[in-house]
Amino acid sequence: MHESILVYGKLRYLKVALALAALSAVAYVLHTPLGPPNGATWLGYTLGGISGGLMVWLAWFGIKKRTYGAGRLSAQEWLSAHVYLGTALAFVATLHAGFRFGANIHTVLYVLMMIVIISGMVGVYFYLRYPRLLTENRRGLSSEVMLAQLADLDREIRQLAMGLDDATNTLALNAIRDTIVGGSLANQLRGFDPHCPTTVARMFVERSSFESTSEQDAKRRQLLMRLVRKEEMLKRIRRDVQLRCVLRVWLYVHVPFSIAALMALVAHVVTEFYYW
Repeated sequence: MHESILVYGKLRYLKVALALAALSAVAYVLHTPLGPPNGATWLGYTLGGISGGLMVWLAWFGIKKRTYGAGRLSAQEWLSAHVYLGTALAFVATLHAGFRFGANIHTVLYVLMMIVIISGMVGVYFYLRYPRLLTENRRGLSSEVMLAQLADLDREIRQLAMGLDDATNTLALNAIRDTIVGGSLANQLRGFDPHCPTTVARMFVERSSFESTSEQDAKRRQLLMRLVRKEEMLKRIRRDVQLRCVLRVWLYVHVPFSIAALMALVAHVVTEFYYW
């Protein structure tokens, strides 16, 4: 996107968010309830209504962003509003509660809402940084092409190792058979394998003697070149997997907690009207 979401429309939604926060703060300061500030006053209900409306509207972004071409607002504008109004929501909701929390559905809703807002801020960082990191790491190649090139290198390594000594051949075959891309969630997030069989094979071949000009040494040199290239390709593929895994983990936090927050919002509203 040509214009950052943080400065979209000359900071249009930052100004809206600041105006909303300022008006809420002024109303909170000027308000003189009979008791301590809380969500059961007319201002508390007003700020609560605004907060609830914002939560529903922000949750709608999760649906809207999948069909942004059909609406009046672009995905960039939706996301800019999402970021700034989501931040304002934390402030307005805190004023709605009058800074009073306890063992009740309101506090549960508040905690869930703050988890969603904070994870959303993390998501903004990912949104702004990770696409560039993915592009730089792939160097114009798709994941499928990188895996295809890795398979080609494995075939060349197998052919070269077949004509060498048993130790080299065994390690080369281990590099083909036992090298793992992806694996467990922890391995994907780590982005590297400290015991990678390809690295073990490359280090073994590097320690071999290349003093003669025999056909064996020529094959060993070619094998070393292929192993080095495979290591470089593995590094890029694992980095690609790592970046995409981080994004998936973020979604597994942000989306479920968003749904939970909406459910808590419904419970909170129903409870308030029931005991009103």
